[in-house]
Amino acid sequence: MELNDGAAGGPRGRSEFSTIRHDAESTVSGEIPMATPDRHSVQSPAYSLGSAAVKRTNSMNYLDPTTPVPVRIVDPSKDLNSYGIGNVDWKERVESWKLKQDKSIMQVTSKYVEPKGGDIEGTGSNGEDVQMADDARLPMSRIVPIPSNQLNLYRVVIILRLIILGFFFQYRVTHPVKNAYALWLVSVICEIWFALSWLLDQFPKWHPINRETYLDRLALRYDRDGEPSQLAPIDVFVSTVDPLKEPPLVTANTVLSILAVDYPVDKVSCYVSDDGSAMLTFEALSETSEFARKWVPFCKKHNIEPRAPEFYFAQKIDYLKDKIQPSFVKERRAMKREYEEFKVRINALVAKAQKAPEEGWTMQDGTPWPGNNPRDHPGMIQVFLGHSGGLDTDGNELPRLVYVSREKRPGFQHHKKAGAMNALIRVSAVLTNGAYLLNVDCDHYFNNSKALKEAMCFMMDPALGKKTCYVQFPQRFDGIDRHDRYANRNIVFFDINLKGLDGIQGPVYVGTGCCFNRQALYGYNPILTEADLEPNIIVKTCCGSRKKKANKKYIDKRRGLKRTDSNVPIFNMEEGDDAIEGYEEERSLLMSQKSLEKRFGQSAIFIASTFMERGGLPPSTNPASLLKEAIHVISCGYEDKTEWGKEIGWIYGSVTEDILTGFKMHARGWISIYCMPPRPAFKGSAPINLSDRLNQVLRWALGSIEILLSRHCPIWYGYSGRLKLLERIAYINTIVYPITSIPLIAYCVLPAICLLTGKFIIPEISNYAGIWFILMFASIFATGIMELRWSGVGIEDWWRNEQFWVIGGTSAHLFAVFQGLLKVLAGIDTNFTVTSKATDDEGDFAELYVFKWTTLLIPPTTVLVVNLVGIVAGVSYAINSGYQSWGPLFGKLFFAIWVILHLYPFLKGLLGRQNRTPTIVIVWSILLASIFSLLWVRIDPFVPDTQRAVSLGQCGINC
Repeated sequence: MELNDGAAGGPRGRSEFSTIRHDAESTVSGEIPMATPDRHSVQSPAYSLGSAAVKRTNSMNYLDPTTPVPVRIVDPSKDLNSYGIGNVDWKERVESWKLKQDKSIMQVTSKYVEPKGGDIEGTGSNGEDVQMADDARLPMSRIVPIPSNQLNLYRVVIILRLIILGFFFQYRVTHPVKNAYALWLVSVICEIWFALSWLLDQFPKWHPINRETYLDRLALRYDRDGEPSQLAPIDVFVSTVDPLKEPPLVTANTVLSILAVDYPVDKVSCYVSDDGSAMLTFEALSETSEFARKWVPFCKKHNIEPRAPEFYFAQKIDYLKDKIQPSFVKERRAMKREYEEFKVRINALVAKAQKAPEEGWTMQDGTPWPGNNPRDHPGMIQVFLGHSGGLDTDGNELPRLVYVSREKRPGFQHHKKAGAMNALIRVSAVLTNGAYLLNVDCDHYFNNSKALKEAMCFMMDPALGKKTCYVQFPQRFDGIDRHDRYANRNIVFFDINLKGLDGIQGPVYVGTGCCFNRQALYGYNPILTEADLEPNIIVKTCCGSRKKKANKKYIDKRRGLKRTDSNVPIFNMEEGDDAIEGYEEERSLLMSQKSLEKRFGQSAIFIASTFMERGGLPPSTNPASLLKEAIHVISCGYEDKTEWGKEIGWIYGSVTEDILTGFKMHARGWISIYCMPPRPAFKGSAPINLSDRLNQVLRWALGSIEILLSRHCPIWYGYSGRLKLLERIAYINTIVYPITSIPLIAYCVLPAICLLTGKFIIPEISNYAGIWFILMFASIFATGIMELRWSGVGIEDWWRNEQFWVIGGTSAHLFAVFQGLLKVLAGIDTNFTVTSKATDDEGDFAELYVFKWTTLLIPPTTVLVVNLVGIVAGVSYAINSGYQSWGPLFGKLFFAIWVILHLYPFLKGLLGRQNRTPTIVIVWSILLASIFSLLWVRIDPFVPDTQRAVSLGQCGINC
């Protein structure tokens, strides 16, 4: 099929692209002819793939000339045995291939080994070059431990808090309140759950670390000037669904920042997944590919940061700093004009897409757009830019840019984002097969052009790379109000929790800004050293050490293969000459064609790519067959009866597929790395509006509940693997935290009940008991202060996190618990809502003050009003009762004010800009206040008991 990649913008030239569309009935292929200025829409008549298209895509090889990979493309219709798999010749070729791959690891270093003559070969010198060779052997990263004086004091405070907690509960349990037994019992149950929740959150932060990378050592080892780059190829994934909620201009900036990244252009490929099959996304991407020809050379010539034009031109800094080229100012002004014209064209496309025609979108020749029905359309692939086909204005090559919209048909389960990401894994493996993958959301642009090199400092490290499944970068955000009212930055999570996990087995996968080892996504086991195989301290204490022989470096293959748990793959990937050697001993290492297809699907080309640990394509690749195969692997039925989504790729079963995917990898024994470069690697947008923020938190919490009620729950899953104890505790914490909403909302209502009834959850305490209460509060604050000290997090960020924990717990988390139960137990599904990424066009954070009513606002509004009414009732009672009633009142007032202070940002959100409170909030507040006022009048706290008895006609001897 042929797609003329026009758009609704102004006239522009087009180069030749390759596209294939896959219909349910047949697969057709074709080339994209040269677009002319009058072509502004997409056409799809059927043509055969011409020679021009073959020529266009022949440059898809990522193989380095010095390290050929002798893997052949096999015909899926034939048995693999016909190609010699399993015979002596096959074994010899495999061993030869593995030997070459092992040698290539030390290729750079071996060039600089001193020969017998004393000089380094080819240099005539043994001085500076010897030093360079030594530097090339140095590690490319190091662990920067937290200062011991901070960390040890932090641990002491945690232990003291545990001791104080024990004495606190000893007093609470042994001193019930007899005249308010129900209130006391509820409060104790809530406090016990809060303590358990604190333990789950606290202990994974026992050993936090920092890391530091050395980009100069990476360049010295793999990317020397004047030599072919040895850096690994990387495929970058960008996912988008709805262009009206995820503006095309935002996606375009993300794509432009990827294309301009500081990495060899022939080693980078960008894949954009359009899961909404929107013609607007396609046309915007076409415009983006044209603007990239001017933007990318400008970025690299002047070494600017960031390389997303919207955010570069919006910087309020001295853009002339460190710029020495006289032409920079002139070129910057010209580029800014070009970008503004580009924005106008994108805005025109968006305006055109606001109202879809009743008959659907049509292309220039009158052919309907294939994706008019987002739930029933063929698979579509378009290569916009690529090697030797798309050159920039300076005549240099650009990274490959590929548009992908997977096939969708009624009756098939498509698994939302996880299914789209798995489709990208397969497409990229067929077309480019980068050794590593990096995924970002459409609104997360590259803020640091060296982000890929930062990840490679870990992934390409000879020691770490063999056991690292992914490198996770922290999320940083633009466009958030200065005080971060709703804790959108999540600073405590990214700068405290994930640093703690990095000292155990690695951070959890957070869904974006993550670089993956492709082999880990394929379900292979890591290569572990003896140190990694040592049991933890608990196992050592109970069972003794099980250390292997000192001269045995890697895990025994049989040990890995004896596992029968479903979280272990069918076979392990081992180092060089151990991986496929010994076919007779380990028959599962070379599975039959049937077993391979059952695992990976019926694509011989894709199966062949899974054996290429270093990525790249075979030299004899036929572009036409690759394009046809790429369409095949994104078809609806490809994953049927395979392990995709179960053991391979992104794991299905939850709207938070990121937690599940990372958990499965860690359960196999992989580690992950947390990389925090001085300049943030990525920046994105966050929903600063209260309703949107709560809906986002609702989706995350719902995903956690789904995992909690699934077979992949970390409470009982994966004990036969190599998941460390503290890492398991961290995963348990990530899935049970929504349940805390139930005791939290009960605890937040208790102050109002106490104020209205005159009772309290704590009896009159002695001085001894008062000391433990004071120590309890002091230990809570001390723990927080110590965390702030070693992490560098500010007090305001910490307090905002505490506030939103209460806001989210009394609203989104509570709804997630009930929705999760309905979904899992009753089969009532909830719709996945894409968070709006709309830009703040009105300025001054106008979106922050927009009020959108949602049922999520009802519980916290109720808690606020109830506590305010309770305070009024309590103070009124104390005024009426005299001085002696003020003492007991202070404890209740402190309790209620504590709740209101935590909900204060929520209260400000309800009031809106300049206290223009929405009508529905006023009505709801009056209704609740009236109910509790009537309840208070019925209780009648001003009237003594004897007077109340008289008024009711119950007069005794004292009347």
